[in-house]
Amino acid sequence: MLQTPAVKFVNPRYGQLVIGPPGSGKTTYCHYAYNFYKELGREIGVVNLDPANESMEYKPVIDVMELITVEDVMEQYHLGPNGALMYCAEFLEAHFEDWFLPELRKASATCNYFLFDCPGQVELYTHHTAMATVFEKLQKEGYHLVTVNLIDSHYCSEPTKFVSTLLLALNMMLRMGLPHVNVLSKADLLRKHESKLQFNLDFYTDVLDLKYLLESLDDTPTMKKYRKLNEAICSMVEDYALVTFQLLDARSTASMLRLRNHIDKANGYIYKAGEETAVNSLMACAVGAEAESMRQAHDIDPYVAC
Repeated sequence: MLQTPAVKFVNPRYGQLVIGPPGSGKTTYCHYAYNFYKELGREIGVVNLDPANESMEYKPVIDVMELITVEDVMEQYHLGPNGALMYCAEFLEAHFEDWFLPELRKASATCNYFLFDCPGQVELYTHHTAMATVFEKLQKEGYHLVTVNLIDSHYCSEPTKFVSTLLLALNMMLRMGLPHVNVLSKADLLRKHESKLQFNLDFYTDVLDLKYLLESLDDTPTMKKYRKLNEAICSMVEDYALVTFQLLDARSTASMLRLRNHIDKANGYIYKAGEETAVNSLMACAVGAEAESMRQAHDIDPYVAC
Protein backbone atom coordinates (compact mmCIF):
# COMPACT_ATOMS: atom_id res chain seq x y z
CA MET A 1 0.00 0.00 0.00
CA LEU A 2 1.43 3.38 -0.98
CA GLN A 3 1.84 5.80 1.89
CA THR A 4 0.91 9.48 1.70
CA PRO A 5 3.96 11.63 2.45
CA ALA A 6 3.82 13.46 5.78
CA VAL A 7 5.85 16.42 4.47
CA LYS A 8 4.02 19.51 3.21
CA PHE A 9 5.36 20.87 -0.06
CA VAL A 10 5.36 24.59 -0.77
CA ASN A 11 5.04 24.10 -4.53
CA PRO A 12 2.90 20.99 -4.94
CA ARG A 13 2.99 19.04 -8.16
CA TYR A 14 0.16 16.95 -9.53
CA GLY A 15 -0.10 14.03 -11.86
CA GLN A 16 -2.55 11.76 -13.62
CA LEU A 17 -1.28 8.20 -14.11
CA VAL A 18 -3.15 7.21 -17.27
CA ILE A 19 -3.38 3.42 -17.38
CA GLY A 20 -5.63 0.86 -19.04
CA PRO A 21 -5.61 -2.04 -21.50
CA PRO A 22 -4.17 -1.59 -25.01
CA GLY A 23 -6.55 0.27 -27.32
CA SER A 24 -8.49 1.95 -24.53
CA GLY A 25 -7.51 5.42 -25.74
CA LYS A 26 -4.76 6.43 -23.29
CA THR A 27 -2.59 8.34 -25.78
CA THR A 28 -5.64 9.96 -27.40
CA TYR A 29 -6.87 11.01 -23.95
CA CYS A 30 -3.46 12.51 -23.10
CA HIS A 31 -3.52 14.48 -26.35
CA TYR A 32 -6.97 15.98 -25.77
CA ALA A 33 -6.43 16.39 -22.03
CA TYR A 34 -3.20 18.30 -22.63
CA ASN A 35 -4.99 20.79 -24.91
CA PHE A 36 -7.96 20.98 -22.55
CA TYR A 37 -5.93 21.72 -19.42
CA LYS A 38 -3.70 24.10 -21.36
CA GLU A 39 -6.79 26.14 -22.25
CA LEU A 40 -7.67 26.21 -18.57
CA GLY A 41 -4.31 27.83 -17.90
CA ARG A 42 -2.59 24.96 -16.15
CA GLU A 43 1.16 24.54 -16.48
CA ILE A 44 0.92 21.05 -17.91
CA GLY A 45 3.24 18.57 -19.59
CA VAL A 46 2.85 15.02 -20.88
CA VAL A 47 5.31 12.31 -19.84
CA ASN A 48 5.47 9.24 -22.07
CA LEU A 49 6.22 6.16 -19.94
CA ASP A 50 5.29 3.68 -22.68
CA PRO A 51 8.48 2.35 -24.31
CA ALA A 52 6.43 1.04 -27.24
CA ASN A 53 4.48 4.24 -27.95
CA GLU A 54 5.46 5.15 -31.49
CA SER A 55 2.28 7.04 -32.40
CA MET A 56 2.17 9.90 -29.91
CA GLU A 57 -0.23 12.70 -30.80
CA TYR A 58 1.53 15.07 -28.42
CA LYS A 59 5.07 16.30 -27.79
CA PRO A 60 6.21 14.85 -24.45
CA VAL A 61 8.31 16.82 -21.99
CA ILE A 62 9.89 13.48 -21.03
CA ASP A 63 10.01 10.40 -23.24
CA VAL A 64 11.04 7.03 -21.78
CA MET A 65 11.92 5.92 -25.32
CA GLU A 66 15.02 8.08 -25.01
CA LEU A 67 16.07 5.71 -22.22
CA ILE A 68 14.87 2.37 -23.55
CA THR A 69 12.49 0.94 -26.16
CA VAL A 70 10.62 -2.33 -26.42
CA GLU A 71 11.98 -2.89 -29.91
CA ASP A 72 15.60 -2.69 -28.72
CA VAL A 73 14.94 -5.03 -25.80
CA MET A 74 13.20 -7.59 -28.02
CA GLU A 75 16.11 -7.53 -30.45
CA GLN A 76 18.87 -7.66 -27.84
CA TYR A 77 17.38 -10.19 -25.41
CA HIS A 78 15.13 -12.14 -27.80
CA LEU A 79 12.04 -11.45 -25.72
CA GLY A 80 8.43 -11.21 -26.80
CA PRO A 81 6.56 -7.90 -26.52
CA ASN A 82 5.12 -8.65 -23.06
CA GLY A 83 8.44 -9.76 -21.60
CA ALA A 84 10.16 -6.76 -23.17
CA LEU A 85 7.63 -4.36 -21.59
CA MET A 86 8.26 -5.87 -18.16
CA TYR A 87 12.00 -5.54 -18.68
CA CYS A 88 11.54 -1.89 -19.66
CA ALA A 89 9.45 -1.22 -16.55
CA GLU A 90 12.15 -2.73 -14.36
CA PHE A 91 14.80 -0.73 -16.22
CA LEU A 92 12.87 2.50 -15.58
CA GLU A 93 12.57 1.58 -11.90
CA ALA A 94 16.33 0.92 -11.71
CA HIS A 95 17.10 4.28 -13.35
CA PHE A 96 14.56 6.36 -11.44
CA GLU A 97 17.19 8.28 -9.47
CA ASP A 98 19.80 8.81 -12.19
CA TRP A 99 17.57 9.43 -15.22
CA PHE A 100 13.85 9.85 -14.57
CA LEU A 101 13.99 12.07 -11.48
CA PRO A 102 16.49 14.55 -12.98
CA GLU A 103 14.35 14.76 -16.14
CA LEU A 104 11.26 15.45 -14.02
CA ARG A 105 13.04 18.16 -12.06
CA LYS A 106 14.01 19.88 -15.29
CA ALA A 107 10.44 19.63 -16.59
CA SER A 108 9.11 20.97 -13.27
CA ALA A 109 10.74 24.31 -14.05
CA THR A 110 7.88 24.99 -16.47
CA CYS A 111 5.20 22.46 -15.42
CA ASN A 112 3.53 21.54 -12.15
CA TYR A 113 0.82 19.27 -13.59
CA PHE A 114 1.73 16.11 -15.49
CA LEU A 115 -0.08 13.50 -17.55
CA PHE A 116 1.83 10.22 -17.34
CA ASP A 117 1.00 8.12 -20.42
CA CYS A 118 1.67 4.62 -19.08
CA PRO A 119 2.15 1.26 -20.84
CA GLY A 120 -0.97 -0.69 -21.71
CA GLN A 121 0.05 -4.13 -20.46
CA VAL A 122 -2.30 -4.70 -17.53
CA GLU A 123 0.02 -7.24 -15.88
CA LEU A 124 2.30 -4.32 -15.02
CA TYR A 125 -0.39 -3.14 -12.58
CA THR A 126 -2.03 -6.41 -11.52
CA HIS A 127 0.94 -8.78 -11.06
CA HIS A 128 4.16 -6.78 -11.35
CA THR A 129 5.64 -4.26 -8.92
CA ALA A 130 7.98 -2.07 -11.01
CA MET A 131 5.43 0.57 -12.05
CA ALA A 132 3.89 0.69 -8.57
CA THR A 133 7.37 1.30 -7.16
CA VAL A 134 7.94 4.15 -9.63
CA PHE A 135 4.61 5.71 -8.63
CA GLU A 136 5.45 5.33 -4.93
CA LYS A 137 8.75 7.15 -5.47
CA LEU A 138 6.89 9.93 -7.28
CA GLN A 139 4.63 10.30 -4.26
CA LYS A 140 7.63 10.59 -1.98
CA GLU A 141 8.89 13.38 -4.23
CA GLY A 142 5.72 15.31 -3.46
CA TYR A 143 3.54 14.48 -6.46
CA HIS A 144 -0.19 14.35 -5.74
CA LEU A 145 -1.20 11.45 -7.95
CA VAL A 146 -4.43 9.96 -9.19
CA THR A 147 -4.75 6.84 -11.30
CA VAL A 148 -7.01 7.33 -14.32
CA ASN A 149 -7.93 3.86 -15.53
CA LEU A 150 -9.35 3.96 -19.07
CA ILE A 151 -11.44 1.00 -20.22
CA ASP A 152 -13.15 0.83 -23.60
CA SER A 153 -16.89 1.35 -23.12
CA HIS A 154 -17.75 -1.40 -25.60
CA TYR A 155 -16.99 -3.90 -22.80
CA CYS A 156 -20.43 -3.01 -21.43
CA SER A 157 -21.99 -4.69 -24.44
CA GLU A 158 -21.26 -8.23 -23.20
CA PRO A 159 -21.82 -9.42 -19.59
CA THR A 160 -18.72 -11.65 -19.68
CA LYS A 161 -16.49 -8.72 -20.69
CA PHE A 162 -18.02 -6.45 -18.08
CA VAL A 163 -17.37 -8.97 -15.29
CA SER A 164 -13.73 -9.13 -16.40
CA THR A 165 -13.63 -5.33 -16.45
CA LEU A 166 -14.94 -5.13 -12.88
CA LEU A 167 -12.38 -7.63 -11.61
CA LEU A 168 -9.54 -5.89 -13.44
CA ALA A 169 -10.53 -2.47 -12.11
CA LEU A 170 -10.82 -3.71 -8.53
CA ASN A 171 -7.47 -5.50 -8.74
CA MET A 172 -5.74 -2.34 -9.99
CA MET A 173 -7.35 -0.17 -7.31
CA LEU A 174 -6.24 -2.45 -4.49
CA ARG A 175 -2.72 -3.03 -5.77
CA MET A 176 -1.95 0.57 -6.72
CA GLY A 177 -3.22 2.01 -3.44
CA LEU A 178 -3.73 5.48 -4.95
CA PRO A 179 -6.74 7.73 -5.50
CA HIS A 180 -8.40 6.13 -8.49
CA VAL A 181 -10.89 7.14 -11.18
CA ASN A 182 -12.24 4.43 -13.50
CA VAL A 183 -13.30 5.73 -16.90
CA LEU A 184 -15.35 4.18 -19.69
CA SER A 185 -13.63 5.74 -22.67
CA LYS A 186 -14.98 6.25 -26.20
CA ALA A 187 -18.44 6.88 -24.73
CA ASP A 188 -19.40 8.66 -27.94
CA LEU A 189 -19.37 5.24 -29.64
CA LEU A 190 -21.84 3.70 -27.19
CA ARG A 191 -24.72 4.35 -29.55
CA LYS A 192 -23.25 1.69 -31.86
CA HIS A 193 -23.44 -0.87 -29.05
CA GLU A 194 -26.67 0.35 -27.47
CA SER A 195 -28.72 -2.54 -28.86
CA LYS A 196 -26.42 -4.95 -27.00
CA LEU A 197 -26.73 -3.22 -23.63
CA GLN A 198 -29.00 -5.31 -21.44
CA PHE A 199 -29.42 -2.60 -18.81
CA ASN A 200 -29.60 1.17 -18.55
CA LEU A 201 -26.23 2.86 -18.79
CA ASP A 202 -26.27 3.91 -15.13
CA PHE A 203 -26.26 0.19 -14.23
CA TYR A 204 -22.74 0.01 -15.67
CA THR A 205 -21.43 3.35 -14.43
CA ASP A 206 -22.73 3.00 -10.86
CA VAL A 207 -22.18 -0.79 -10.77
CA LEU A 208 -25.62 -1.47 -9.38
CA ASP A 209 -27.06 -4.79 -8.14
CA LEU A 210 -24.91 -7.38 -9.93
CA LYS A 211 -27.36 -10.24 -9.43
CA TYR A 212 -29.01 -9.07 -12.65
CA LEU A 213 -25.68 -9.39 -14.39
CA LEU A 214 -25.40 -12.97 -13.11
CA GLU A 215 -28.80 -13.77 -14.59
CA SER A 216 -27.58 -12.48 -17.95
CA LEU A 217 -24.50 -14.67 -17.68
CA ASP A 218 -26.71 -17.69 -17.03
CA ASP A 219 -28.40 -17.05 -20.35
CA THR A 220 -25.06 -17.79 -22.05
CA PRO A 221 -24.78 -21.62 -22.40
CA THR A 222 -20.97 -21.68 -22.10
CA MET A 223 -21.05 -19.62 -18.89
CA LYS A 224 -23.53 -21.66 -16.85
CA LYS A 225 -20.83 -23.98 -15.54
CA TYR A 226 -18.94 -20.97 -14.21
CA ARG A 227 -21.87 -19.62 -12.22
CA LYS A 228 -20.24 -20.11 -8.81
CA LEU A 229 -17.06 -18.40 -9.99
CA ASN A 230 -18.98 -15.47 -11.49
CA GLU A 231 -21.11 -15.24 -8.36
CA ALA A 232 -17.98 -15.07 -6.20
CA ILE A 233 -16.45 -12.35 -8.41
CA CYS A 234 -19.60 -10.23 -8.36
CA SER A 235 -19.99 -10.70 -4.60
CA MET A 236 -16.39 -9.58 -4.03
CA VAL A 237 -16.85 -6.48 -6.20
CA GLU A 238 -20.02 -5.58 -4.29
CA ASP A 239 -18.42 -6.23 -0.90
CA TYR A 240 -15.57 -3.83 -1.60
CA ALA A 241 -18.02 -1.28 -3.08
CA LEU A 242 -15.13 0.62 -4.71
CA VAL A 243 -15.69 0.29 -8.43
CA THR A 244 -17.70 2.87 -10.34
CA PHE A 245 -17.11 4.41 -13.75
CA GLN A 246 -17.16 7.86 -15.32
CA LEU A 247 -18.09 8.25 -18.98
CA LEU A 248 -15.70 10.03 -21.30
CA ASP A 249 -15.85 11.41 -24.80
CA ALA A 250 -12.39 12.97 -25.04
CA ARG A 251 -13.51 15.22 -27.90
CA SER A 252 -16.33 16.75 -25.83
CA THR A 253 -15.48 19.77 -23.68
CA ALA A 254 -18.45 19.12 -21.39
CA SER A 255 -17.37 15.50 -20.88
CA MET A 256 -13.80 16.54 -20.12
CA LEU A 257 -15.04 19.13 -17.63
CA ARG A 258 -17.08 16.55 -15.73
CA LEU A 259 -14.13 14.16 -15.61
CA ARG A 260 -11.85 17.01 -14.50
CA ASN A 261 -14.06 17.57 -11.46
CA HIS A 262 -13.72 13.92 -10.37
CA ILE A 263 -9.97 13.88 -10.95
CA ASP A 264 -9.36 17.16 -9.10
CA LYS A 265 -11.26 15.85 -6.08
CA ALA A 266 -9.21 12.65 -6.17
CA ASN A 267 -5.75 14.23 -6.22
CA GLY A 268 -6.63 17.36 -4.27
CA TYR A 269 -5.95 19.87 -7.02
CA ILE A 270 -7.18 23.37 -6.25
CA TYR A 271 -7.32 25.43 -9.42
CA LYS A 272 -5.94 28.92 -9.60
CA ALA A 273 -7.94 32.08 -9.79
CA GLY A 274 -9.05 32.60 -13.35
CA GLU A 275 -9.52 28.94 -14.23
CA GLU A 276 -13.25 29.16 -13.62
CA THR A 277 -13.37 32.01 -16.14
CA ALA A 278 -11.61 29.76 -18.64
CA VAL A 279 -14.15 27.01 -17.90
CA ASN A 280 -17.00 29.40 -18.63
CA SER A 281 -15.36 30.40 -21.90
CA LEU A 282 -14.97 26.77 -22.92
CA MET A 283 -18.58 26.05 -22.05
CA ALA A 284 -19.69 29.05 -24.08
CA CYS A 285 -17.94 27.52 -27.09
CA ALA A 286 -19.56 24.16 -26.43
CA VAL A 287 -23.05 25.42 -25.64
CA GLY A 288 -24.44 24.55 -29.05
CA ALA A 289 -23.44 20.92 -28.73
CA GLU A 290 -24.34 20.67 -25.07
CA ALA A 291 -27.69 22.44 -24.97
CA GLU A 292 -29.82 19.39 -25.80
CA SER A 293 -28.10 17.09 -23.31
CA MET A 294 -28.32 19.79 -20.63
CA ARG A 295 -32.09 19.35 -20.72
CA GLN A 296 -31.57 15.73 -19.73
CA ALA A 297 -29.07 13.97 -17.47
CA HIS A 298 -25.51 15.21 -17.94
CA ASP A 299 -23.68 11.95 -17.52
CA ILE A 300 -25.89 9.36 -19.22
CA ASP A 301 -28.21 10.63 -21.94
CA PRO A 302 -25.57 12.19 -24.21
CA TYR A 303 -24.23 8.71 -24.95
CA VAL A 304 -27.41 6.77 -25.70
CA ALA A 305 -30.47 7.37 -27.82
CA CYS A 306 -33.34 9.16 -26.16
